[in-house]
Amino acid sequence: MKRLSIGGVPVDPPLLSAPMAGYTTAPFRALLRYFGGVGLIATEMVSARSFVYMDAAGDGHPERLWGVAQEERPLVVQIWDNIPETLEETAFRLAHEYRVSIIDINFGCPARRIAKNSASGSYLLRNPEKVGDLVGRVARRIAPTPVTAKIRLGLTADAINAGDVAQAVEEAGGAAVTVHGRTAAQMYRGKADWGEIARVKESLKKIPLIGNGDITTPEEALDRLRAWPVDGIMIGRAAAARPWIFHQIAEGLAGRPIPPDPTQQEQYALLLRHFDLVLERFGEEKGTILMRKWACSWSHGRFGGRAFRAEISAVKTPAEFRKTVRRFFSAEENPPGGS
Repeated sequence: MKRLSIGGVPVDPPLLSAPMAGYTTAPFRALLRYFGGVGLIATEMVSARSFVYMDAAGDGHPERLWGVAQEERPLVVQIWDNIPETLEETAFRLAHEYRVSIIDINFGCPARRIAKNSASGSYLLRNPEKVGDLVGRVARRIAPTPVTAKIRLGLTADAINAGDVAQAVEEAGGAAVTVHGRTAAQMYRGKADWGEIARVKESLKKIPLIGNGDITTPEEALDRLRAWPVDGIMIGRAAAARPWIFHQIAEGLAGRPIPPDPTQQEQYALLLRHFDLVLERFGEEKGTILMRKWACSWSHGRFGGRAFRAEISAVKTPAEFRKTVRRFFSAEENPPGGS
């Protein structure tokens, strides 16, 4: 098994959960820990500007940081902005008050609100020197807490420069770089290019390269780790639908048989357990709305999934949610014509 350490923080196994807005909440992170197999768990992406403004106004900190101070370590918090001072201040507070294991800076988000309206995220890929400056300033401010960066291949297919950006991250004192194998223009369309991810390794001298994109099964994860010169892999969307995937990959890395997916009844119980955690955290009204997308994630590729997604997206109460989920799992277990 590959050994991965990020700035002295062991990541064992070399499997990382991707930060996903609206998904990697405290309840989901608890679910990942229940299954195990994740070497490094990430929070949702946090706006550094919001952190600084809320703190100055006495309004506390962004709710995405709820539970972070008490959670098990290692834990990484990803932050974003293009203003050095806000990134530095937020990272310093997270490192010294929250005592997080690693600070990751986002240079890959292609969402319009971040990349275009705020000139942050993937917008900054056009300027590797700016990326290096931001990473360096944060790294110096919070040392010895490691600073990492998450990037994409480039802005467009004609402007792929992930190697230059990764090199700037390393030279500035970054401890690792994660590369998502798409350009910003692709958003989440098309396929992740692992050949281009691998080329980034040629630009790095010593820090780890983490590959990310289109890993949907344990077998694909094992193949990426064995076939490409990456030091670890990061999984996002597939984990939202299969939070047990990290455990399956870890078993495969250890040379043991890949465990099967949980049974239908086990998955039904797990989804409702997750729902209970979300209700406890967010309350009945907001919690029910938030869980609708989780239930949709679990339904892809299943019998009756499309109809279920349409129905679950309209539920408004916990009772409606539980009833709809129960009916869906019962129907999948006994489809028309089945024995």
